[in-house]
Amino acid sequence: QVQLVESGGGLVQPGGSLRLSCEASRSILSLRTMGWNRQAPGKARELVATITGGGETNYADSVKGRFTVSREIAKNTVHLQMNSPKPEDTAVYYCGAYDGYRDYWGQGTQVTVSS
Repeated sequence: QVQLVESGGGLVQPGGSLRLSCEASRSILSLRTMGWNRQAPGKARELVATITGGGETNYADSVKGRFTVSREIAKNTVHLQMNSPKPEDTAVYYCGAYDGYRDYWGQGTQVTVSS
């Protein structure tokens, strides 16, 4: 079992920056993959970025070059640095983890990109 708690969401202006954090209840090195998905109103949930236990990262084409996923192993925390966000990045962002057996999800944090 692992619990995930997101933080850092809110209102950000287009072209600004925002950092989301996700703290896990156990060592993130025990998890195969962690990452972020998002869901905008009326749309399906989509992958944003992932990071494996070995540190490999993967991004959706829509966020490549703007968003960066990273981790602080000592704090069992994964971050999503959002630079130059666009209005279309507005969504509820969910932290997820896969331990090799099942997926776990956080409660989600709202990100609104608007001037």
